[in-house]
Amino acid sequence: MSLVDSVSQHIPQILPPFVFEPSLLPDSGAMRGCVDVTFDLRHAGRRDLSIGWESVGPIDAPVVFVAGGISATRHAIASATFADAGWWQAQVGVLDPQHLRIVAIDWLGADGSLDVPIDSADQADAIAAVLNVLAIDTLEAFVGCSYGAMVGLQFAARHGTRLRQLVAISGTHRTHPYASAWRALQRKVVALGQLQCDETHGLSLARQLAMLSYRTPEEFGARFDTEVSIEGGRARCAAEDYLDACGARFVERFDATAYLRLSESIDLHRVDTSQIRVPTTVVAVAQDQLIPVDDAYALIEHIRADTTLRVLHSRYGHDAFLKEHDAIAALLREALVDVCGVAA
Repeated sequence: MSLVDSVSQHIPQILPPFVFEPSLLPDSGAMRGCVDVTFDLRHAGRRDLSIGWESVGPIDAPVVFVAGGISATRHAIASATFADAGWWQAQVGVLDPQHLRIVAIDWLGADGSLDVPIDSADQADAIAAVLNVLAIDTLEAFVGCSYGAMVGLQFAARHGTRLRQLVAISGTHRTHPYASAWRALQRKVVALGQLQCDETHGLSLARQLAMLSYRTPEEFGARFDTEVSIEGGRARCAAEDYLDACGARFVERFDATAYLRLSESIDLHRVDTSQIRVPTTVVAVAQDQLIPVDDAYALIEHIRADTTLRVLHSRYGHDAFLKEHDAIAALLREALVDVCGVAA
């Protein structure tokens, strides 16, 4: 595994109205709440929405917003009050809540209650609404991974005056047609399950299909290179137990409507990169089947600010941000050293 430095170059805020109904749980800086907002979704018109958020760290510390894939939640980093491990707990050494204030949200539509097309621009506006409520004028950094990187790019384009630096990991300004084809098949699998009154099975199979796109042939070759067995008169390959387990875990915590709408949201994603005028670090993975490195190059060519591209090599492909803990930590330390005072 290696990191390759690829490129370094130099080159109307929209704030939705909101009603604040906080639910704060005191701790050493840890809070959760819900923001009620009313604003126009890009593809579905005016809606009343509720946005769950979490903040961990000193209220007067530099603020870093963290966002992950469509299954990520507002709980990114554990605290004394919210003790369960967060979805990016592995990066607590860099995203240290003793010195930084880490803020995250639950994606619009993540609870399955918003059954309309949802755009990444809508998510960016939702984040701006939460920042208003928390009286946060400016983010020191927005660190986004996968779908979160797409939303981060939208936030930089739409709310750039509130952002000092963007780190976009495994996400670019557009969705690649090959990746959209993968997701279209996944949505059809869910729809087929619904038609057969077996939505849970359809969602499980869609997740299993997604896992093949998140990972790589190299990983599967290393982990599952054994002979196919005969069980109950049928052939069964070595990877099937793993995929079944992935699907079973996913359906326990995710709603089918949420999956369909957030999957669509990825495919609807497009950003006018000429509107991005904040320093941006783009991290791509050479083995990523969903985000080609060429798209990362195209992205940085059009951002009107200092840009840096880092290319990571990993057999985990698109999931490298969740699996390559040390490599991602090193990239974050490099990117955040000046903005947040993170030790290099």
